[in-house]
Amino acid sequence: MAAPQDDVDDIQKAWIRERPGTPVDSIGVITRIWRISKLLEDDRRRTMTRLGVDAAARHLLATLRRAGPPYALPPGEIARRCAVSPGAISQQLSRAEEQGLVRRHKAEGDGRSVVVELTPSGHDLIEHTVDELLSHEETLLSSLTPNQRTQLSDLLRVLLADLNARTPQS
Repeated sequence: MAAPQDDVDDIQKAWIRERPGTPVDSIGVITRIWRISKLLEDDRRRTMTRLGVDAAARHLLATLRRAGPPYALPPGEIARRCAVSPGAISQQLSRAEEQGLVRRHKAEGDGRSVVVELTPSGHDLIEHTVDELLSHEETLLSSLTPNQRTQLSDLLRVLLADLNARTPQS
């Protein structure tokens, strides 16, 4: 079953009308991805506000939770996994530590290294947040069949890998 036409189709048709021969296929993909991204970003911000946690803190806590017991990582590894600068992660860690969500301590066997660990309240918050967020995101994808979700995920993975390969590393 074909999806109904939308205003992105109108944009493509207008460019074809105004500039015959101009390749416009990218508009259908890129513009829809961009618009979906905006909608999802806004939705996630509202959801995180409702859950009482900001997106950066959720990402930090989720990164530590996914690390598995004892839910601890060095700050540099957290920054790498969160794809942010060490300075940015340092600020996020300070805020999370002030809120009692994480604690920093010396690494065992190496008194110079620091490890960041989820506190029990940080663990409880991320457990609740993940459950609520994933349940909500399931409803956002409810118009897609399981097969469509798999196909879309596979196609987006290919595009993401290609774009990552084209992006200069700093």
